[in-house]
Amino acid sequence: MDTIITKALIKEQKRQKNNIELIASENFASKDILKLQGSIFQNKYAEGYPNNRYYGGCENVDTVELLAIEYAKKIFGCNYANVQPHSGSNANLIAYNALLNSGDKIMGLDLSCGGHLTHGSKVNFSGHNFCVVNYYVDEKTGLLDYEAIREIAKEEKPKLIVAGASAYPRRIDFAKFRSIADEVGAYLMVDMAHIAGLVATGNHPSPFPYADIVTSTTHKTLRGPRGGFILTNNEEIAKKIDKTTFPYIQGGPLMHTIAAKAQCFYEALSEDFKKYQNQVIKNAQILANTLKEEGIKLITDGTDNHLLLLDVKSSLNISGQEAETVLSKINITVNKNSIPFDKEKPKVTSGIRIGTAAMTTLGFKEEQFKQVAQIISLSLKNKEDKKIQTKLKKDVKKLMEGVK
Repeated sequence: MDTIITKALIKEQKRQKNNIELIASENFASKDILKLQGSIFQNKYAEGYPNNRYYGGCENVDTVELLAIEYAKKIFGCNYANVQPHSGSNANLIAYNALLNSGDKIMGLDLSCGGHLTHGSKVNFSGHNFCVVNYYVDEKTGLLDYEAIREIAKEEKPKLIVAGASAYPRRIDFAKFRSIADEVGAYLMVDMAHIAGLVATGNHPSPFPYADIVTSTTHKTLRGPRGGFILTNNEEIAKKIDKTTFPYIQGGPLMHTIAAKAQCFYEALSEDFKKYQNQVIKNAQILANTLKEEGIKLITDGTDNHLLLLDVKSSLNISGQEAETVLSKINITVNKNSIPFDKEKPKVTSGIRIGTAAMTTLGFKEEQFKQVAQIISLSLKNKEDKKIQTKLKKDVKKLMEGVK
């Protein structure tokens, strides 16, 4: 192996071993998933779908793709699954193109209010290829205002409404979104990339039977390989998804990743996975409560899921960018994140986003997350005090020494 790549790999292994990982969109996949992701399935080209390929020698990859499909359908209680999308963004690209024509109007959550790039951002294909109208959270509470969303939808009459977020800490009421979509004659698409693991175990309400189409990733709370998938109960939409995935958007599927997705779904059906997701929620609650006790403002004043959005600007008079840098020096990894109606630039921000999924995988429970919240608070409040920062870095090291 190239020596530079080897050194980078070793350094990354060390970083992941030593750092408290709080990025809400990251997790640690199992050894079985990693093994499949790096397996000889990588070598197989398999354009098409199981039992209908454009290449020979696909009998074994057909087995794993069919298994991934069946597991996904069982987990989420739906009739159809396509597990070939290379990523969550690809899944959304496929979904839009399956249901819409270029220039059609879509309605999604504003990026600064917790939406995703693919929900209509101007710098993304979704904002470039489609006419976009945004909905927002309430400026005072940070919560989705469903009646305000309804009024925007009635005025704008989008062809598709996107429900889902990348930085929204509360439950999403899919039934209300369905009602709004029906009122204006729109498709309802749910992007559950962040909450898929919680949905799988009943820790967040399911988008079914409300959504026409559901997109997701496998690598966040589902704790699988980096990839995407699409679900529906509508047979006609299912046909459109298949045709749009292949041959319109993608060519050969990544069979090593699909094998790893199958293992991911298999693990998600276990009792251990349900216990894990229950702990993710418990850990998020103690993290939120302790940070609030420390005087740090949380957007929506708490969380119902795996993530929290901290307003460090109003709480501590520092930017999200600075908070990310300060915490990285004591081996806590977070990401700067815009807060609703943020006045700072996207590369600066007034907030940070943190999540509990990754460290719960490594065995952290309420006691450890309470300490993590206290360390975060002390570090950000004493960012110029080298003595305190050195002490906190040792505290982080001690916490990580207890990781299973």
